[in-house]
Amino acid sequence: MVRMKVKVVGFTPNEMQPVVVITDLEERGFIPILIGPAEAVAISQGLDGQKMPRPMTHDLMKNVIEMLNTKIDRIVIYDLQEDTYFARIYVKTKDGEFGVDSRPSNALALQVRSGSPLYISEEVAAKAMIPNRADDEEKEEIRRFVADLTPDYFLKNKQE
Repeated sequence: MVRMKVKVVGFTPNEMQPVVVITDLEERGFIPILIGPAEAVAISQGLDGQKMPRPMTHDLMKNVIEMLNTKIDRIVIYDLQEDTYFARIYVKTKDGEFGVDSRPSNALALQVRSGSPLYISEEVAAKAMIPNRADDEEKEEIRRFVADLTPDYFLKNKQE
């Protein structure tokens, strides 16, 4: 399993479809997942910590889970078939652990509210993870710049 986090909710450039981007904790790679408009709002509100005057669907679900003395243990995006992701919400109860099938967007809306860990399977990571090359290139550029720095650089720029 690969530990992930929800990075951002946005829109695809051309079609303007809602998309959630999840990334590994070091942000070396990312996975964009197309979602519906309602789920985009729900995930965004959860990311921002917005509290609505009345519970929205995902808040309601979280509240019911907690009132039953259970806990959302983790969210796992476990499969990818024909551009469709499959997720499971794992809930711990006094009787054990149960996995509940879910659309990834709904599972992510619960995850950002509960703070439970988010994982993807190794298989999904192998199929869908996009390396964050821009980040690698930027880091390499910074490394080259820093490697060439000397005290004279700072003295010269201070005098200008």
